[in-house]
Amino acid sequence: MAAPRDGFTLVEMMIVIAVIAILALTAIPGFQDQICRDQINQALPLADIVKKPIALSWSLVQAFPDDNAAAGLPSPEKIINNYISSIVVQNGAIHITFGNRANGVLTGKMLTLRPAVVTDAPIIPVTWVCGTAEAPVNMTAFGENRTNIPDNFLPFICRARKK
Repeated sequence: MAAPRDGFTLVEMMIVIAVIAILALTAIPGFQDQICRDQINQALPLADIVKKPIALSWSLVQAFPDDNAAAGLPSPEKIINNYISSIVVQNGAIHITFGNRANGVLTGKMLTLRPAVVTDAPIIPVTWVCGTAEAPVNMTAFGENRTNIPDNFLPFICRARKK
């Protein structure tokens, strides 16, 4: 009678390693998407500082500032955080460039926040349209959308609605 074996054979171990590798390779793309979305969400509060003078300009004179200086903000390369390398204001739109410690997929990419208003009712506050999303019904978005981050990396609120 043969003695019972303890442990696993090399072939059994290789099969287990192959299965784990396949599972890991299928999970990585979704994990990277989530990391990018999290970094964008963590970076967006810096834009709140920039939104206030732009919204104030609309409420006072029904026009948006042309650039950072007109909005009373520092130069673009001085508005930074862990994931943002600059924030540029152009005709009311906020263009956020990712860099510093951002994921390599985001580095050098841009996300735009555009002000949307009801043009004939200036008392209605400014709403911000993120990325490729559409402006709310009966509101007009101002500024050019320069978002060049793929939709799968954008937070859901910043994506165009699927039709």
